[in-house]
Amino acid sequence: MADALNEFVEDADMLGTSLSAFSKKLVTEIINVGRAGTLVDWNEEAEQRAYAVAYTAEDIINWHTERVNGRNVLTLVVLKEISQKPTDDADPFEPEEIEQLRVLKLVPPLTSSDNQTADWSYEVEIWQFLADGQNISGASKRGKKKWKLVDTVIPLRLGKPLPLIPFVFHGPRHSLPEVDKIPLADIIAVNLDHYRLNADYKHGMHYTALPTAWVSGFDKNSSLRIGSSTAWVAEAPGATAGYLEFHGQGLSTFERAMDRDEQLMAVLGTRMLESQKRVGETAAALELRQSGENSILNTVSLSVSASLTQVLRWVFWWNSTEPIPDAIGPDLVLASLNTDFSVTGMSPLEITALVAAWQAGAISQATMLDLFRAGEVIAPGRTNDEEIKLLATQKPPATTPVAVSPAGQTPAPAMPTTPPGDVNATPVTVTVK
Repeated sequence: MADALNEFVEDADMLGTSLSAFSKKLVTEIINVGRAGTLVDWNEEAEQRAYAVAYTAEDIINWHTERVNGRNVLTLVVLKEISQKPTDDADPFEPEEIEQLRVLKLVPPLTSSDNQTADWSYEVEIWQFLADGQNISGASKRGKKKWKLVDTVIPLRLGKPLPLIPFVFHGPRHSLPEVDKIPLADIIAVNLDHYRLNADYKHGMHYTALPTAWVSGFDKNSSLRIGSSTAWVAEAPGATAGYLEFHGQGLSTFERAMDRDEQLMAVLGTRMLESQKRVGETAAALELRQSGENSILNTVSLSVSASLTQVLRWVFWWNSTEPIPDAIGPDLVLASLNTDFSVTGMSPLEITALVAAWQAGAISQATMLDLFRAGEVIAPGRTNDEEIKLLATQKPPATTPVAVSPAGQTPAPAMPTTPPGDVNATPVTVTVK
């Protein structure tokens, strides 16, 4: 199981994308539009392994959930894809793309009287868009687009159809199919208001900022030119000339409104990286922080960690014998994204306290190394096994300090390089920096 997950961590989508890069792509999509999805499929032809396919929010065009066996499960997901035309029919110099729909369906049993999840089966249908002029029976009759069913696949695991749809939704606060609010929605609204104010401000400057010449008492038939080499001369007494220039507070109103929007956008952007206080607060202050201790980015990280754990459960499930992926608990598979956005690492006192807690047996070496990695003491891409091997192969220091204990006390034990027990027996945990 660990080998299958390690292979998935190195190449999540069979395109060379690591799980770290895959998760960054998901987080970027969630922050931008508030939604993404992942389909976990099995490659049956060559590599015999599970892989993931990421879908943007625009490509998830339809979905449906039903109550099955006492829980809400996906029964329909429609995904938009772009496929290449077959090589035999396509021009090798100008590849032609074909729009297609991948329909993921959870089909109920035909003869069963009760809605048992194990009796339902997962099917995949591929529909391709027909070009203009083509007319094939079975296509959609809506008039705008016509689709043709080109393939139907029933994926099997251990010789049986899948009981659920292997699709996971990713959102900023949860992994449910429901659409959630975009994390940047407030900044987008203020930015739109700033754009409108700026357009009105530039419109006003266009008519008021440039001086306009005016004359009074001049002959209407006289030709007046503007330039340093010309002069305006009028024979009529009292004739005057000048320039119309803007004076007043009209445009300053737009300037002040834009300044307020810019300050508000800066505040909203800062709140996404805001670290919460760890001191005592009053009840009123706690009520103001009713959204929880985590900032927006922390919430996104926790939500994506939970949804990525579901993806890894599907990968683990493909290589195991559990009945459903939900039977795989966090003690076996767990993915956690970094929630520490501080630029400061772990202090020397914290490092000393962690080493002392490990020596006292209060925490395991794996926990200590995970905390060191979160505190930016260990490189984020280095696993615990790799760190332990480095400790075992590194050269000892030139001089070994001798611990001197008071009379009657036992000296402190030396820090071992390997933890007791089997290192490979620990559960699989994927940490993404």
